[in-house]
This record gives sequence, C-alpha cells and structure tokens, in this order.
Amino acid sequence: MQTRFSAEQLADSDTRESEKILRTCVHCGFCTATCPTYVLLGDELDSPRGRISLIKDMLENDRPATAQVVKHVDRCLSCLACMTTCPSGVNYMHLVDHARHHIEKTYKRPWPDRVMRRMLGIVLPRPALFRVGLRASALGKPFARLMPAPLRVMLDLAPRRVPRASPVDAPQVFAAEGVRRRRVALLSGCAQRVLAPEINESTIRLLTRHGCEVVVAKGAGCCGALTHHLGQGGHAEARANVLAWSHEMEAGLDAIVINASGCGTTVKDYGFMFRDDAKLAGKARTISALARDITELMSEIGLQTPSVATGQRVAYHSACSLQHGQQVRAQPRQLLAAAGFAVVDVPDGHLCCGSAGTYNLLQPKIATQLRDLKVGNIERMRPELIAAGNIGCMTQIASGTAIPVLHTAQLLDWATGGPRPRTLPD
Repeated sequence: MQTRFSAEQLADSDTRESEKILRTCVHCGFCTATCPTYVLLGDELDSPRGRISLIKDMLENDRPATAQVVKHVDRCLSCLACMTTCPSGVNYMHLVDHARHHIEKTYKRPWPDRVMRRMLGIVLPRPALFRVGLRASALGKPFARLMPAPLRVMLDLAPRRVPRASPVDAPQVFAAEGVRRRRVALLSGCAQRVLAPEINESTIRLLTRHGCEVVVAKGAGCCGALTHHLGQGGHAEARANVLAWSHEMEAGLDAIVINASGCGTTVKDYGFMFRDDAKLAGKARTISALARDITELMSEIGLQTPSVATGQRVAYHSACSLQHGQQVRAQPRQLLAAAGFAVVDVPDGHLCCGSAGTYNLLQPKIATQLRDLKVGNIERMRPELIAAGNIGCMTQIASGTAIPVLHTAQLLDWATGGPRPRTLPD
C-alpha cells in the first residue's frame, strides 16, 4: 500500500512504525474471512482491511478521529486472528493500538462513554479497588434491569461472591520441591487475582511440584494491557514490571511465567513498547524474551506422570491472545491429554468469544452474539468441562453456559497431585 506521510510526521516513532505496517498491507482481503466482527456484521469497515483504510486516512492526513473511525475501531476486538491469516505479515496489533491512542488524544466521546472507560481504566488494574467494586456490584444486582446497558452488563458478569485475597499474591519466594530445576517469576496480575485467586495458587503448586522456584516480585502487578488497549497508556504499569523483574534477574531468572494470556501477549511486546526508552529498551527486550505462558513452560519442562485418574471430556477453548497473539496452540491440548483428559477441539475455534479485555463491557451486544456462537459450538461437543488459559474468556464463556469452566493450570495441578478444583462437579 502506498503512503504519503511527510518527513515531519515520520519523525514521530509511532507514526513511523505505522507507516511501515501500512506499506506491508496489500489489501488482499484474506483477513476478512477470520475477522469475527466482519463475519458477524458483514460491513467492510468492520474488517481489518476496512479499519486499515480508515486508520491510514486518519494518520496520513494528521486529522482528529471522526465518529465513523471511532465506531469501527471500537468494534475491533484485537483478537489478532487477522495476523494469523495475513500472508504479508501485517502487524495489525501495533497499528490499531496506535489508532486507539490517537483517538484518545483527538476525539471527545459522549460523557457517559468517557466516564465508563475512565472508570474501567482506574478500577480494573487495581486489585483492592476492583474487589471493592465487585462487592458493591453484588448489592446492585437486584436492580440490574433498571440500569443503563453497560452497567447492566457489568452487574451480570460480576460474581455473586467475591473470593478473599490470596496470600500467594504478596511478594515472596516459593521453594521448589526436590531439586531446583529453574527459577521463575510469576506475574500475579490484577483482575484475575480478584476474580479467581485459585488460578495463581494452582500455578504455583504446579510449578514448584515440577522443580521451579517461583518468585512473586515486589513492585510487579498489572501488565498494562487493559489501559493500553483503551488508549490510555499502560506504560506506567509495564515500566514497574520491567524494573521489578530486572531486579530479580540479578539473582537469575529462567522465565517469567504468565497464566493470563491477554497479559502474556502484552508482556511479550514490552520490547516494542519501550523501543525508544534508552534506559529501559534493553531490559524490556530481555523481559519479553523470557516471557512464557504457563503451558509453554510446562511443555518445556515436561509434565510428570499424573497421580489422579481424570478422564473427563474437556473442550479446550483457545484464547485469541494465546493462539493468535502468542502463536501458542498445541501445547495446552498436549498437556491436557498427557494429564489424562479427553480433549476435544471447538468448531470455529479461531473466532473470539467476545471477551477481549473490556470489550464485553463496552460492546455488549456484539460480545453477547459472539459468546452465544462460542457457547453453542462448545455445547455441541458435549464436554464435561471447559478449559481455557485466560480469565476474560473464562468469565465470558461461563456467563453463557452451565458447564464448569476452569483454567488449564488448575486441571494440570489437580492431575499431578493438587487439590480437586472446587468448581468441579462431584
């Protein structure tokens, strides 16, 4: 694709990177076949190809975002299925992130939208604040029908019972069982540790059982993905993680383990995020290179012989951020099978469930349609359990089915000697 950016525009690092991405696109249209919003809505502007044209026009002419651009960029899930499909290697992720930051700087949204987005950006990355918000939501559930649509969706997704904070999320070191084979840092995260603290607990047990010393680093927390994809920055959270993990690297780190794949995609992109920061660029690149999804690391280590006879029929939901964002596909299925589960793939598994970070809160109508498609495909496989590697997907799918939804790490932990997950039926 031809571009006409001025030398002055290209002096900006983000614009320069976007120009390279735009020149890579040949408008072949392969991306339209795997784009959930285009498949659902049939509008060219709700496809990656259409959005690329809108973004190109906006950035090239250095104009403020219009209502049309905002509408169609907001409808993008950032599922990155288009990047898996693209034969030209277009880095749509970086382009749409740039567009979102440009929108945030140049477009004044209606005030209810501004309030909602700002609230999400403040509350979700802060576990203590998020926990308070969820407890308040429980009080508001009886009045959900009287609420505006976005608030109604938030109340519907909020759990009726908010788990207590887990002691494992405090900065500390967990010793490896037996001979120490590796030393790893675990991202404790933000929303996940509030909604499902048992996931981190299972992950730590699984890792220590397999010879890993696990460090929860002081100063590390939210990965920055939530605010980054809202166009609100995210660099402050990412910077804190880079500094915290760099300090731990002085004692040696073999990996940085992430058990929420949306976070993993962002941590693996820290090298790009800090490419222009002379002080952090090298450290950020090292952090990105060390980042591993929990299933990647467990595949490298090798799962020990299961000690529990499992055998349940499990539908594995491959989160978009894992299969498209990180290109991790086979490892979770192989590990579940090695743990004794009968793994079944979900038809049209490349399509998003509609969670996509805060998408199900900001675009509830489309998100619900995508969830219902996903749940219908899962239920046709008649599984006893659903496994996934991302808390957002787990929450979204669970809101549409009675089939128990568990994290892959919970099932692997149980199979190799950990406690039976409390949400499993007897």
